[in-house]
Amino acid sequence: MRVRGDFNCFHEPFGEVWYQGEAPDWPRFTDDSIRTPGLTYESVWDRLRLAADEGPVFTKDFPHYLVYPIANFGGDEFLRQFNHSFLIRHPAKTVMSMFKHWPDFHDAEVGLVEQRALFDRLAELYGSPPPVIDSDDLLANPSGAVAAWCGAVGIPFLPEALSWEPGARDEVSWWDGGSFHDNLRNSDGLKAQPRTSADLSEAPQRVQDLVAEILPHYEHMYASRLAVPEAGGG
Repeated sequence: MRVRGDFNCFHEPFGEVWYQGEAPDWPRFTDDSIRTPGLTYESVWDRLRLAADEGPVFTKDFPHYLVYPIANFGGDEFLRQFNHSFLIRHPAKTVMSMFKHWPDFHDAEVGLVEQRALFDRLAELYGSPPPVIDSDDLLANPSGAVAAWCGAVGIPFLPEALSWEPGARDEVSWWDGGSFHDNLRNSDGLKAQPRTSADLSEAPQRVQDLVAEILPHYEHMYASRLAVPEAGGG
């Protein structure tokens, strides 16, 4: 979305508040955790609205970061100010990725329950499900998935935006030294990748139990995913 050049992009602005704002909601927060003076849900909302006054805005966040904004900034009227879409990932892959980086992660940091709740709320609000991309479909056929998504949200598909120069990505790496973004820093674009699976056999029981608990929420949204053709199939 940044490479396109036609959107002012924000990476998890409410998530930054959730983790390291003046009053973090992060369940693993301690007195030694990072706090950013002046960073609040209100300050982020003001920044987004100012940016939207100047032109189109794209923002990516996790729904559990939006619990406070939705409750305090107008509920459904707050939600109506966005054109919503969802990117989902099989919970085994999500949870194992979190466990790899943060073995002590809290269940509340996964956010898939809140994602399904927001998905259902928006489906009821608008009368039809919001667009959904499954990450496996995106990786199998990036061009086809992005084209399908652009059509669903009503913006032109720009194939040239699928390529970029490798390098630092400070704009998305405000948390944990950017430990989740190694692949992004070393990449030069969205390219087809083989589908993989996550092996839970050696995972702690709590990880296995959590995956089993949230799997039905993922499957619920997966049933509404956008149709993406096989790579090379048009």
